[in-house]
Amino acid sequence: MKALVLARNGPVENNPLKFETVDDPVPGQGEIRLKVHVCAVCRTDLHIIEGELKTHQFPLVPGHQIVGIVDQVGPGSRRFRIGDRVGVAWLRHTCGQCAFCRSDRENLCEKCLFTGYHAHGGFAEFATVDENYAYQIPAIFSDAEAAPLLCAGIIGYRALKRSQLPAKGTLGIFGFGSSAHVIIQIAKHRGHQICVVSRSENHRKLAEDLGADWVGDSTGTLPAMLDSVIIFAPVGTVVPSALSVTKRGGTVVLAGIYLSDIPPLNYEKHLFYERNLCSVTANTRVDGIECLSQAAEIPIRPKVTVFPLEEGNRALQDLKADKISGTGVLVIKG
Repeated sequence: MKALVLARNGPVENNPLKFETVDDPVPGQGEIRLKVHVCAVCRTDLHIIEGELKTHQFPLVPGHQIVGIVDQVGPGSRRFRIGDRVGVAWLRHTCGQCAFCRSDRENLCEKCLFTGYHAHGGFAEFATVDENYAYQIPAIFSDAEAAPLLCAGIIGYRALKRSQLPAKGTLGIFGFGSSAHVIIQIAKHRGHQICVVSRSENHRKLAEDLGADWVGDSTGTLPAMLDSVIIFAPVGTVVPSALSVTKRGGTVVLAGIYLSDIPPLNYEKHLFYERNLCSVTANTRVDGIECLSQAAEIPIRPKVTVFPLEEGNRALQDLKADKISGTGVLVIKG
């Protein structure tokens, strides 16, 4: 099969992904194989490729927002049939035995494995996954529309749950990339007021188009204090300013898998009055099921920019340069 392969970490500007022919994967016990139609690109892919997240194997095929058709089933696999359209997300394995797995917190399992990180992902013509970690894709979404929901949507959805946002409350979104452009649609559907802070003019325009009540490039001119904030930007220096514009008892959520260092916080200014600061670590499968269900009900309409698979480096370069409004999606021909 054709695939984008990472042989060593390096700046995405240096085209570290090589378009190569590799062996087709074979589904193992309880696994399915997908003929991949699309795979969305994610900032996490950037962190893996450029080495900000430790790479666990070389060579590696990245990609963890996969939509395709089941074309093979492994021994003991009975959940899906040949021809079913399914999705594969970041979470691909948990132990199922630990206290976290037994208490609806499987995302904290110490034996978690992730797609396109611990195992080959979807920047390829075929991909395999344990059938219990695959998702049925609602018919209302095209392949390209569904792909961003499998990470950007799921992680944003979990961040929204963690935000403790009160009914009709005001939510701040700091950084307006792929995940944010999905979550604003859920939050607006629920009747929340949305304030967006982004350094990118393109992203601010998209936020306005999606119904943000206020959009700016800094917190200096926010119209009011915020009930909750979700930080999607992987920039630790944003955290103090987010806390300083959050109401007493409010919550600031760090939604990224990677964040640069947070500068020192002033206890009285930033954390006193029971302000909460919390993180998001991956997702549970329940998060994925709920997100896809609500996305179909609303329905959410992700904005996508498509690239052919062989131009994956360019897609990631555009992502890094904030040139993509919404989500970049690689299309696999065949």
